[in-house]
Amino acid sequence: MAGKRAGQSVTASLVLTLGSAALWGLAHLWVGRRLTGALLMGIYTALIATIVTALFKAQPELLSLAVQPSWLWTFALCALLFAAATVTVVIRSYQLVRPDSMTGPVRYLSALSVGLLCAMVIAPMAYVARLALVSQHVVTSVFAADTAPIPVDPWRGRDRVNLLLIGADAAPRRPGVRTDSMTVASVDTRTGDTVLFGLPRNLERVPMPAGPARDHFPYGFGGEPPYTPGLLNEVFQYAEDYPGMVPGVPRGHRGPILLKKTISDITGLDITNYAMVDMSGFADIINAMGGVKVTVKQPIVYGRQNEGLIRPGTRKLSGEEALWFGRARTYSDDYVRMGRQKCLMNAVAKQADPVTVLRSFEKLADATMHAVSTDIPQALLPNLIDLSEKVKQAKIKSFQFVPPLINTAYPDYPLIKHKISAILAAENSEAAAPTGLSLAKDAHTHLRQGVATLDSTCN
Repeated sequence: MAGKRAGQSVTASLVLTLGSAALWGLAHLWVGRRLTGALLMGIYTALIATIVTALFKAQPELLSLAVQPSWLWTFALCALLFAAATVTVVIRSYQLVRPDSMTGPVRYLSALSVGLLCAMVIAPMAYVARLALVSQHVVTSVFAADTAPIPVDPWRGRDRVNLLLIGADAAPRRPGVRTDSMTVASVDTRTGDTVLFGLPRNLERVPMPAGPARDHFPYGFGGEPPYTPGLLNEVFQYAEDYPGMVPGVPRGHRGPILLKKTISDITGLDITNYAMVDMSGFADIINAMGGVKVTVKQPIVYGRQNEGLIRPGTRKLSGEEALWFGRARTYSDDYVRMGRQKCLMNAVAKQADPVTVLRSFEKLADATMHAVSTDIPQALLPNLIDLSEKVKQAKIKSFQFVPPLINTAYPDYPLIKHKISAILAAENSEAAAPTGLSLAKDAHTHLRQGVATLDSTCN
């Protein structure tokens, strides 16, 4: 070993030290420490092979782990331990291969080079650890703490899971929150096939669930006349303002509970959880992504003072522009707006690729914590991740209960429930009998004559 060190140039020693950062044990083998070198190489190769295999072969499993706070702490710790181990190997490798003859400035410059190399090793691992800890903070801040144990298979015995998706608009000069976008996502737990049922915000005389709410509004929700018209989008805030509607429930939870029960009764579906996105916060999410590309079919008036237009064409919108794309009703109506909102959500979901997410991860995390609220428990997230993988590969259909089928001033609520039941029966028939689809197709053709679909708005 001494002979090799004596004849070793400074450049060669630094190259070997750098090589040891990329492949543990290289310097050890060079100086004749074969056993230690082989052991280090074996450990390093096994670690890298495990990481690469996990990234390419076990992505769903990794995603499931990445939404569990305990595993996120583990990822952060592992990243820091890997950085510490690599730095230790680098420093020891340099000690083994540096020439004995180094003196003065050369010695200090070479030591500085090794220090910079160590910093380059630590920086990405520290960033990975930070991402894991930020993710952990998002999970614990946004998702509900576990109040009851989650079964290993929470979908067992359930053909479909129904989630309420809410777009909330807390506009200036208007107290409280209005849930201007309400969609029930009904997901087939076997195939991932999804049906989105959109309910207009301006449904009147909404039947209230049994209990204090129905006692107070026996003939349907009436709001606070003459100050409000008594629309579906007021139910959430009414429950927040009047604790007696949902007794014994703290503020911040009354609105979601009453709205879930109300929409469950309207649709006849067992809605298990909700997720709500504040539209202003949604603009921050889009800005963090660097904008979102959508196809604008008709000119859309931009701003509260009509200060501009979002012109037709396929273009990238900023967060503020996207907010108006989903909010504006000038020269259109609620039903066209419902379609644009779904297109916007779909575009964001498709364009939030891993590169985009990693590039702006901390901004996205911060925007998400301020924009999203939900009662989905943390323990259910791994199962939802697994289900979402099915949804990505499955069909998604959208049905909107809008005029002329539904008169929002005098809605036929039994008809809404009947249509939803028939649509899902047709979906189940199609899934159960893929070789004999005529009955399901006939049912869909009949139903689509009365249920307006807004999917074409996206094209």
